[in-house]
Amino acid sequence: MRILGVSCMFHDASVTMIDNGKIVFAGHAERYSRKKNDAFLHRDLMTEALSYGMPDEIVVHEDSQLKAKRRQRQMQQLNAELLAEPTAEQWLKKFYPQLDGIPVKHTLHHQSHAAAGVLTSNFDDAAIMTIDAIGEVQTATIYRYEHRGGKFELVHEVNFPNSLGLFYSAITAYVGLKPMEDEYVLMGMAAYGVPQYADLMRRKLFKHPTITDENRGECLHTIDLSTGLPEDFIHLYTAGGMEQQKYDIAASAQLVCEERILDYAELAYKYTHSKNLVFMGGCALNCVANSRLFEIFDEVHIMPNPGDAGSSLGAAAFLHFADTLRKVDWVDPYLGTNIEGAWPVSKFVESLMQGEIFGVANGRAEFGPRALGNRSLFADPRGEEIKDRVNEIKRRQKFRPFAPIILEHHVDDWFELPGKQTQSPYMQFVAKCKRPDEIPAVVHGDGTSRVQTVNEKQHPELYEALSEWHKVSGCPIVLNTSLNVKGQPIVNTIEDAEAFTKHYNIRVHTSDN
Repeated sequence: MRILGVSCMFHDASVTMIDNGKIVFAGHAERYSRKKNDAFLHRDLMTEALSYGMPDEIVVHEDSQLKAKRRQRQMQQLNAELLAEPTAEQWLKKFYPQLDGIPVKHTLHHQSHAAAGVLTSNFDDAAIMTIDAIGEVQTATIYRYEHRGGKFELVHEVNFPNSLGLFYSAITAYVGLKPMEDEYVLMGMAAYGVPQYADLMRRKLFKHPTITDENRGECLHTIDLSTGLPEDFIHLYTAGGMEQQKYDIAASAQLVCEERILDYAELAYKYTHSKNLVFMGGCALNCVANSRLFEIFDEVHIMPNPGDAGSSLGAAAFLHFADTLRKVDWVDPYLGTNIEGAWPVSKFVESLMQGEIFGVANGRAEFGPRALGNRSLFADPRGEEIKDRVNEIKRRQKFRPFAPIILEHHVDDWFELPGKQTQSPYMQFVAKCKRPDEIPAVVHGDGTSRVQTVNEKQHPELYEALSEWHKVSGCPIVLNTSLNVKGQPIVNTIEDAEAFTKHYNIRVHTSDN
């Protein structure tokens, strides 16, 4: 059975092809159209997906009719153009007539999120927690999963207008950033502020300023924030810029967000009594909050693409599970377009030794928002000026941090991973750096780093490259960030890599030849 999963029509469209449980392809529309967060399926993306064979079934990541009904109820708050948008089913029918006759099914939005997480995990039982801005109506859910018996049961839900995701996006907009895109910037800003507005946010924006066992089920209940915060919610001292007050607002929102995620995680444990947590949805990209989940759970799994784009995989995985009671064959997130040739191990080491900031575009592209070695920009993390230089290249704010990639067996020498973790392959958590003065380019203002560990099984070529770098430098760490500039999608093809070199004068290695 070949299943094509589709997520589109809101933001960051994607498709996934599963063949008898094996994930053979997964890709983002934006990488093909070169439009950041492109909501629409791109013809080249579909062509590549269908090169793996025509599907027997198509499944969409949400129920378009339920979503339309909710939007009808919001008509006074929404732009009328949104109500006229085509559904995923209409888009497929209009632009891909070759798919005519193939059954099109759907899952629920949060069901897709949950399935993308738990069906790529190694858990036999788990609490599945999904928190985002909004699906059809749901904004947060808890599922109970038990592999034995095929149990995949919804046990709690939070519905619109209550939404922690919309709360965080509203704050993002309030400080002058782009909602539904720059939330990770707000998270980075938080390290430079003090949470002096946290109590105001709890009192004015949430139903319950304080959470107890009696009201924990309503811990995510907010006022309606779909149109943003009231303009006079906090008096802004100046009209623009990144002044200290905005850092304080960011720190306040981040603290409240962490508290509410933990409150909901407590509820998830109460309902399931599992010490394994799967966390999905847009809020699962908040790696600072993610790290605190080990205060409640022993193990936490977050699929590398927890937002809506990952739901194309989730929808297909759920349909496969419904038919077979089996998980998908998850190996790694390298599922997209392939750039052939030997991964540039020797060029990687040579560029580092020469002090270069350089890119690598080789092998299959990562499925998810974070580059994990195949579409990455690299540098030696030890130089005092490196962070500013890389931020200048990427046209980002100077305070923005970068991630360290480290040989897994050295991680304990450099970082304190949360819980009892010994690996962090997908940059989903932050860790306190033990030696920040030695690698300043990859340590944030709060002394933490969003660590990616690498072992020989996970990515043999990157492991070899890091090992060779360690031999010649004594440092098992390299700065790793996505191969793009702010506001643009990550490099996808070899042509994209060549264009990146031409426009930004940064060498991009596409093979070791």
